[in-house]
Amino acid sequence: METVAGSDQNEKSLLLRDVEASDLPVFFEHQREPEANDMAAFPPRELDAFMAHWEKIINDESLIAMTIVFDGQVAGNVACWPQDGQNLVGYWIGKEFWGRGVASRALSEFLNLVGLRPIHAYVAKHNKASIRVLEKCGFVFSATDTEALGEPEDGIEELVYVL
Repeated sequence: METVAGSDQNEKSLLLRDVEASDLPVFFEHQREPEANDMAAFPPRELDAFMAHWEKIINDESLIAMTIVFDGQVAGNVACWPQDGQNLVGYWIGKEFWGRGVASRALSEFLNLVGLRPIHAYVAKHNKASIRVLEKCGFVFSATDTEALGEPEDGIEELVYVL
């Protein structure tokens, strides 16, 4: 599955394509970025655990994972999967691509491609950048779902957005 977004001459090209084995080392480095870990409230995985996790993702037919290629470079990934009766979406963008509209464009294109609705996104309350991306893509805050989460065990409050 492959799709191209951004054909305007002034706009850098953005491509979503199937994940390839050669993408994984780039993804691994992206998920090791301390600022990204703080924003996502998600700790980095060690190499073996990371590769095992992605092996499961690649082989799981119930989910869709795609590589984000921006201006010819692997910029991150975006995926959706079923969990607890909901369709969830998540993405991870390399820090060198932050602030360039990559997350918003990639997520928007991905959502158009997969077409699943409703689709939920969980985001750390302090992650203002991801909240902006979700809202740009049409997600709305779901107070009902947030209340169902209860008190966070790790102290990190999550918000739930729905499209």
